[in-house]
Amino acid sequence: MKRELAKIAQIISGVRVIEIIVISMLTGVLAGFLGGLLGIGGGLIIVPVLLIVFKHQGFEQEIIMITAVATSLASVIFTALASSLAHHRLGTLNWNKALQMVPGIVIGVLCGAMLAERLVSNWLETVYAIFLIMVGMQMAFQLEPKQGTIKKSGVLDFVISWIIGLVSSLVGIGGGTLTVPYLVSCRYPMRNAVAISSACGIPIAFAGALSYLVLGWNVGGMPTWSLGYIYLPAFVGIVVLSMPAARLGARWAYKLPAKHLKRYFSLLIFFMAAKLLFQ
Repeated sequence: MKRELAKIAQIISGVRVIEIIVISMLTGVLAGFLGGLLGIGGGLIIVPVLLIVFKHQGFEQEIIMITAVATSLASVIFTALASSLAHHRLGTLNWNKALQMVPGIVIGVLCGAMLAERLVSNWLETVYAIFLIMVGMQMAFQLEPKQGTIKKSGVLDFVISWIIGLVSSLVGIGGGTLTVPYLVSCRYPMRNAVAISSACGIPIAFAGALSYLVLGWNVGGMPTWSLGYIYLPAFVGIVVLSMPAARLGARWAYKLPAKHLKRYFSLLIFFMAAKLLFQ
């Protein structure tokens, strides 16, 4: 009887993993397509969907949010690499500026990951909800960064990079929504700012994923197929289709009214933020 129950449990577990992979693949398509179409970070889609999926699958409440964030960051590694390569080929990527920001970013990411592990899951969800509201406001009112007059400063670069890394590792994004405005205010043209931001996404995602892998290595209550806090079935599902979907979205960006679509998408962002705050 015990063996039969164990077999049934294994079958149910296998079905759940397949279900998560399929949903993650669809999420990767959506995140990649909207990222290419609207220029938004995949974490804005991936993290909320994973939160819903993990809760539905009965994951322990304490690890749901941090697992969603860690898995999102791991998937960003590949999209950031692909995006950086594309910008490098176009000749718009200033590698010197990107490398100057790496030390602050990495230290910020490590601090953010350690802070996230110590925050109660509900508090981490609140931080993410506040971030969603800020991004939603930016999209709804079409708040574009303006050329600023900030002078080049190694100290300022480090401080801002540290903040970018900290916030990105807390909410599971590549940091573009924070990096681009700063670079534009430093008088970089928009296309160069976007290119540098994509390169900065590599250390953010890599350091974040590695941090969450190490921090979650011996944590109890993690589901099977987890690598630290990274849930591999969801990670694989997202990565498989997100990059080709991003290329498709980039092509459609010239055919669809992206500005209007951003306003509509902001409504979805506000809804997700409200759901996190009031549930």
